[in-house]
Amino acid sequence: MKQLALGVRLRADAVFESFAPGANTEVIAALRSPGTAPLWIWGAQGAGKTHLLQAVCAAAGEAAAYFPLRQRGSLPPEALAGFERSRVLCIDDVDEVAGDAVWEKALFRIFIEAADLATRLIFAAAMPPGQATWVLQDWRSRAQSCVVYQLRDLDDQGRIEALQLRAAQRGLQLPYETSEYLLKRMPRDLPSLFEILDTLDEASLVAQRRLTIPFIREALEKHAKTKS
Repeated sequence: MKQLALGVRLRADAVFESFAPGANTEVIAALRSPGTAPLWIWGAQGAGKTHLLQAVCAAAGEAAAYFPLRQRGSLPPEALAGFERSRVLCIDDVDEVAGDAVWEKALFRIFIEAADLATRLIFAAAMPPGQATWVLQDWRSRAQSCVVYQLRDLDDQGRIEALQLRAAQRGLQLPYETSEYLLKRMPRDLPSLFEILDTLDEASLVAQRRLTIPFIREALEKHAKTKS
């Protein structure tokens, strides 16, 4: 993986095998395919866009680069220069620069140069390309030429599967009834559920106990007290 000036590191758990697909099997198949057409993945916060872009990079290894525009900080648009030479370039949070003509010009340039080099481009955003408030028409037309996929939120069964996959990666056994308990009593978005699972993992290691419902109830009560 090409190292970025952003100080970004790929999450070790962001691989295709740890992503619960739900209704997104077509999206995942497109991301895993060897095609060269530029892709645009959009969906709500917490739907898993970053996970999937990082999974693409993990699968491609050193030939891939990941550039999250939300974390660009004070970097100039010129920071994108050179990444078009990657075999796969994933640009996350691309709608974050909508309305910034200088950044849009940089995206337009990298789109053209990536096409000449047969670099695969994958963008992720909170909306489809036609709904963003672009100001550069050349970039708007290129963005809208991407193959567009919506990443759909998981249903309850999908959230339980995602929790169990995450737990398995950490070497935990998360019984189905325990997953249901968490889903009924905790925030339902995946980032919050994963954060809770991380907290429970630490608590179970300290207490040397399994993730049973009584233990989770006790651990969450202690966690709530420490935060209050």
